[in-house]
Amino acid sequence: MSAVLQLEPKSPRTAAAKRLNFLGLERDLLERFLPGLDAALKEIPLEVLEGRGSPAIRMLKEARGPGLLIPRRYGGLGATSPEGVRVLRAIASRSPSLGIVCTMHNFSVSTLVEWAMFGEEYGEMILGSLAENSLYLASGFAEGRSGAKPLDMMMRARRGPAGGWLISGRKKPCTLTYSMDFLSCGLVAEVEPGVWRRAVGLVPADSPGIERRPFWKSPVLAGAESDEIALTDVHVPDDFVFVAAADAVLDPVEITGYVWLQLALTSTYLGVVSNLVERLLASGKGSAEERGLVVAQVEALATAADGIAYALDAGEDRERLLARALATRFAAQGTIETVAMRCAELLGGMAFIGSPEVAYLLSAARALAFHPPGRLHATKALDTYACGGVLDVA
Repeated sequence: MSAVLQLEPKSPRTAAAKRLNFLGLERDLLERFLPGLDAALKEIPLEVLEGRGSPAIRMLKEARGPGLLIPRRYGGLGATSPEGVRVLRAIASRSPSLGIVCTMHNFSVSTLVEWAMFGEEYGEMILGSLAENSLYLASGFAEGRSGAKPLDMMMRARRGPAGGWLISGRKKPCTLTYSMDFLSCGLVAEVEPGVWRRAVGLVPADSPGIERRPFWKSPVLAGAESDEIALTDVHVPDDFVFVAAADAVLDPVEITGYVWLQLALTSTYLGVVSNLVERLLASGKGSAEERGLVVAQVEALATAADGIAYALDAGEDRERLLARALATRFAAQGTIETVAMRCAELLGGMAFIGSPEVAYLLSAARALAFHPPGRLHATKALDTYACGGVLDVA
């Protein structure tokens, strides 16, 4: 009788000892654009990366990460939008706080790139400086106020007596409070006596009149440096304030930045929940069907984000694209909550008890709900748009 070679099936734990295919594309792209960063982040405990004084912000800067989305013609790394969202997911899977930093910085950068494309010479000059010196842009737009619209402004700009603008107001929380090189802020500008228009200002971080105040008290996402920024008559040149064309609708520059914000938020929090999925896959816990289902849910959302990113680079109609980006973001918000809870359940009570990391990631993944626009405002706007109206999320 001939011998039959019987191979024992590999257990899930044995198979998981190999490099997972899950997040493989995202991690490969991160290594291509920012060599060594992923490995360095992996070696640092999550509680260190997520705490105040986290080294992650410095590490990203040293890796020239702030230039990720800046086109090569300005000296940046020139990542496309699809590449950018995938890199962002990989970063957030290692450090949710650093993912938030990248989201807010890249939201501001995308707006500045669009500004430069409209022929703004100073926009090109600033982008070149940001890329050359690996500088951070903080994002000072509507956050943290229940029911606030995304473009509700807490800052005002008036003409200075000797030219330029004087900006006053506050932003809390403001990511990169201590590490920012520039503050990109939403404001209303008095373009003539009694006439106010929406605008975006760019403020050097060392300008006289800027004060930083403690604000963030939660341990969740504390590594993002999200405290309060207060401005009192901070002077900036004329070319550092971009005034929107009209108040009735979003300006094209605003729309592009806002599409990117929804994309970046979706990808960041997909990265956070991907950390939990990765832990589940490596543990081998649950059935193959249960693990496969959470992978399918997360990857479906990542594919949707990819599609919007490709459409953004292809120049598709911005209003339609914003509607799709908002729809994807809110679909992601519900799915991420479900997947995070399911992963924690399958990992089991001992994983939850034995380390604070599972509980931390559950909390961090839920924070997507706190970013503008609020669910009620956005879904009402989507309903109006779907029924033939204007998409009003301003």
